Amino acid sequence: MLFLRSVLHMLWMAVTVVPWALAVLIAAPFLSSTQVYWMCAGWLKVAVRGGNLILGIRNQVIGYENLPVGSTAPAVLLLKHQSTWETFCMPALMPHPLAYVFKKELLYVPFFGWAMAKMDMIHIDRSKRAQAFNKVVAQGKRLLDQGTWVIMFPEGTRIPRGQKGQYKSGGTRLAIETGAPVIPIAVTSAKCWPRKAFIKRPGVVEFSIGKPIPSEGRKPDELMREVEDWIEAEMRRLDPEAY
Repeated sequence: MLFLRSVLHMLWMAVTVVPWALAVLIAAPFLSSTQVYWMCAGWLKVAVRGGNLILGIRNQVIGYENLPVGSTAPAVLLLKHQSTWETFCMPALMPHPLAYVFKKELLYVPFFGWAMAKMDMIHIDRSKRAQAFNKVVAQGKRLLDQGTWVIMFPEGTRIPRGQKGQYKSGGTRLAIETGAPVIPIAVTSAKCWPRKAFIKRPGVVEFSIGKPIPSEGRKPDELMREVEDWIEAEMRRLDPEAY
């Protein structure tokens, strides 16, 4: 049954993304960047809703009150990364436009990537690290100034349940360069959607949003250690069986 439900959800995403992406490609020249974002976020809500109904995965969000208030209030969101689920869910759950920092190769994925290319996000060439970070800072400052929150996964890749990756300081460097506060977020998605797994399991995925951490006067590595300590402690509180 779990295999069948996983197949059905994959088909649900494949069938819905094609017309949605085509609609984005046609409409994008006539829309603002914010309108394009919410149009694309609409498909992510459909994908997540399919996960609710077909896979039996439900979201529980803790700490909405910790998010900045105001249409132009800046924030750099730094998340625990366990699966694809949180990548889909964050635009569906957040009240603000988000800009992911991602590798440019994703833009070549048929339909999904083509629609992403129409969104005002930060795509980088990982082979050119110095240039890539300069682009993240320049684009990140522009996006934060216009009220778009930047979202990054400091571990860089999906990490198996109960494990910890190496937290890299790119996100805190961006926050310090722009003066934006950091919002740490713990996510227990691997309980239902493990890393690189095809078969998903029903259950509850917790998103725990921490209090904003000011970045002014901080050093990137020191600030990232504070983010890491909070996220990893919160992961152990939310999912003690994994640790």
